[in-house]
Amino acid sequence: MKRAGTIVLAAALALAAGGCALSRLERALDPDSREFLSKVRYLITRPERVAFLQVPADERPAFIEEFWKKRDPNPETAENEFKIEYFRRIDMANHLFTGGQEPGWLQDRGRMYILLGPPSDRLTYPRGVTFYGQPMEFWYYGFFELVFIDDNWTGIYRLDPSSAEQIGNIMRAQLEWKPQVEDVPMAPGSLECELAVESRGGGKVAAKILVPYKAIWMKVGTGAGAEAFRTTLTLELQALDSAGEKAWEFKKEYPLSFTKDEFDKVLSQTFMIEVEAGPLKPGAYVLNLTLANTLDGGKVHRKAKVTVEAGT
Repeated sequence: MKRAGTIVLAAALALAAGGCALSRLERALDPDSREFLSKVRYLITRPERVAFLQVPADERPAFIEEFWKKRDPNPETAENEFKIEYFRRIDMANHLFTGGQEPGWLQDRGRMYILLGPPSDRLTYPRGVTFYGQPMEFWYYGFFELVFIDDNWTGIYRLDPSSAEQIGNIMRAQLEWKPQVEDVPMAPGSLECELAVESRGGGKVAAKILVPYKAIWMKVGTGAGAEAFRTTLTLELQALDSAGEKAWEFKKEYPLSFTKDEFDKVLSQTFMIEVEAGPLKPGAYVLNLTLANTLDGGKVHRKAKVTVEAGT
């Protein structure tokens, strides 16, 4: 039980550290970038948010352009109808919901108005449904009802928790006005991998490197008349003996290139590299790994201990 508690605590600390790092990155944003991130809070996925916070400042305009492009329902037209409607709803929410100090689009009613659009019917009870009641509003989307309550008579209405299930029903009935966007690969510089080693006969050591494709940042370009995703990974391996001396080393580049269809398929898979180290003399070794993405400078280091037995 003690070990399980330690694991849970470590995971919680890791999540907190990640959240703190993202908060620091957000505070360091320029005003325009901070404004973009604020305005798209109801649309942006978590992987998109992480990616936006980590891209270089000069690449953020391109990120923003691609963000809206992915949500354009009709790319053939000059205007992005979804983007226009989204900001129109923000303006309407600010106009309709003026109670309290926060702008209307940041309040519960504003959020629902932006995500679901105007209700087919809206009943307002500014003095409560009953004599001793609180101010309430009832919004109807067809047969579905949302309830908002002004608990403190401040003009700020909260969404009643009982309405939460109805939101999902309404969005499904509307075929989800908010476009569904696939999670983007991890941000530049966020390369990850796992290293596993195994001692084999003849003084050889097998090393297996597993790299999630979603952790490999790739450049989108064109090639052979089709859209292509490309990068090159550089692998360096060293076997250090018990004295810290280099007993073996290996270096190789791994070019990666996919069409759009291929990339979509491998994104949930893992790129595997297998290397045989040695021959090595009997003894204890540390295998040092450095894996780098030449495109974005992302780099990851791993170490693994292995013992080569005599006569194996």
